[in-house]
Amino acid sequence: MKLQTQVSLKKAKKQIDYQSRLLLLGSCFVENIGAKLEYFKFRTMQNPFGILFHPKAIEKLISKVIKGEVYSVDDIFHQNERWHCFDAHSDLSDPSKENLLLNLNNALAQTKEQLSVATHVLITLGTAWVYRHKESDTIVANCHKVPQKSFYKELLSVTEIAESLRRTIDLIQAEDPKIQCVFTISPVRHLKDGFVENQRSKAHLIAAMHEVLEDSKLEAEISYFESYELVMDELRDYRFYKNDLVHPNDLAVEYIWEKFSSVWISENAKNTMASVEEIRKGLQHRPFYPESEQHRKFVESLERKMEKVRQNHPFIDFTV
Repeated sequence: MKLQTQVSLKKAKKQIDYQSRLLLLGSCFVENIGAKLEYFKFRTMQNPFGILFHPKAIEKLISKVIKGEVYSVDDIFHQNERWHCFDAHSDLSDPSKENLLLNLNNALAQTKEQLSVATHVLITLGTAWVYRHKESDTIVANCHKVPQKSFYKELLSVTEIAESLRRTIDLIQAEDPKIQCVFTISPVRHLKDGFVENQRSKAHLIAAMHEVLEDSKLEAEISYFESYELVMDELRDYRFYKNDLVHPNDLAVEYIWEKFSSVWISENAKNTMASVEEIRKGLQHRPFYPESEQHRKFVESLERKMEKVRQNHPFIDFTV
């Protein structure tokens, strides 16, 4: 008896290992995968500008990084006692305009540095709905609670999304044609837009993504991971969502991570991952008798395990 449909996944050709350098950009779902990669001590940079929900915001960030542009006071604004930038998430907002500009430009520089050594760029697309600021006639990454009347709400067409994705890929490939771009569609449901509107949005993203993947003129290493399809077609149940019934819960994230690992993480890396997990669990251990001989031996054994991992991967730091 078959009680579940299965999404067919193919092993990736250019898998991730502990020599890989990863840049992760996009919606909040990319942070779920990023948290797993960080837990296992892979070398990653995750959303330096905070969560970016739509392809235009990701394209603008990559464009500014590649072109070496910087932010000035003309690019920020004051609202509700804080300074904000329409290109960044509110996590970067600050009471001081000097601090905001410093953080924005540091994030650009750090992204540039990571991209210069990156082997993989993982991008998760969350929505095709965007907000256009009326005064500046520009699409923003975040509205920062500026009154709704200051924006037009627009649904990006399949063509607009596909063109934006191609420009983003071209910019990344210009930095290094060997970089592997991995795209996913976020399974997070943007129900604030409306049920039908959310479905239209995801449909536009999926159609555009596959149009780009099938573009024979695009000479780039690009792949697609079926995170959206795994939630919609394999899990298919509200017990895999958080209480808000919008975001996948820990069990769903763990399930998708296992699927991601099965196709994108190399077998050699999995041995190190097992060691890293054992060490991390050991570091969380709280002894009943810290002065006991048994605990002393436990600590010495843990130190030997950490040293063995560091011999092969000197960059792994268990203190953070």
